[in-house]
Amino acid sequence: MKPTGREALTAMAGSPEPDVMKLAGLIRRYTPHDGLFELRIPGVYAIRVSRPSSEAVHALQRPALCMVTQGAKSILLGREVYAYDAARMLLYFADLPVAGQVTRATAAEPYLAFKLDLDASRIATLVPKVFPHGVPRLPESRGVAVSPINLGVVNAAVRLLEVMAYPGDAELLAPLIVEEILIRLLRSPVGVRVAQIGLAESNGRGIANALAWLRTNFAQPMRIEALAELAHMSVRSFHEHFKAITSMSPLQYQKVLRLQEARRLMLSAMVDAGAASWRVGYQSPSQFSREYGRFFGAAPTKDIAKLREHAPVDPALEVAQVAG
Repeated sequence: MKPTGREALTAMAGSPEPDVMKLAGLIRRYTPHDGLFELRIPGVYAIRVSRPSSEAVHALQRPALCMVTQGAKSILLGREVYAYDAARMLLYFADLPVAGQVTRATAAEPYLAFKLDLDASRIATLVPKVFPHGVPRLPESRGVAVSPINLGVVNAAVRLLEVMAYPGDAELLAPLIVEEILIRLLRSPVGVRVAQIGLAESNGRGIANALAWLRTNFAQPMRIEALAELAHMSVRSFHEHFKAITSMSPLQYQKVLRLQEARRLMLSAMVDAGAASWRVGYQSPSQFSREYGRFFGAAPTKDIAKLREHAPVDPALEVAQVAG
């Protein structure tokens, strides 16, 4: 008997459910080759990767829902590893600098994933409907979580990708299906954490404002007092909430953003190490080289040479490997 109700949310320990297999087939249809493909509706993506990642791919990930329908992947945040596959979905609740690595994929059975950006303003309009008596308080927790797959969300994702084949239907119906997915997430065990994305007065939203500033201004000098004021917190409270969500201090977060961008500039834009370090905000090339080596495991020149030798630069594939 097919699981129903609450049992259906956690029925993925065995073979893939029919809806998951159907979603995998639709993702194949929209991914003619490896890469990340944005569909007719902004913020909806299909992803395909045909081989395991030889190196972890670093990037800044925005709030999103990620569901794997075939293959497996792991995400590294700080020193914490989050692994997921067709039995588990991953959600980002904040802007987080992560390293992604596809761990199971072949040409015959590629890694296939569905990704939906989680829009704060859209969630804000739904929160009062799902939580008419207010959102329950929740202890601060990481800005990323792995949760058992929600078959209601999978079913909605199937219908969302099906209407993408028809432009008229996509324009009218896709936004309604996206809203359904958000409502199902808000009603799920991680719903309170999803709700925090849209609550202007929440601690999570205050930290999100600080993260947005750092994302845009990572090359600029950082003043903790100004960031705390932006988040409407005391400096001490800001530090505590920031680390609870991101697993790192504001200074460490800024450093990771700088190093990720420097690596991207050297690898994709062919910028040398000196110019890259200056462009991301370092005043000392030697400090940049030391911190880069500690973070990526090799000095800038050696690291980039190794990446180019073993993994030819393919921006679309790199984005796919970290995005969903």
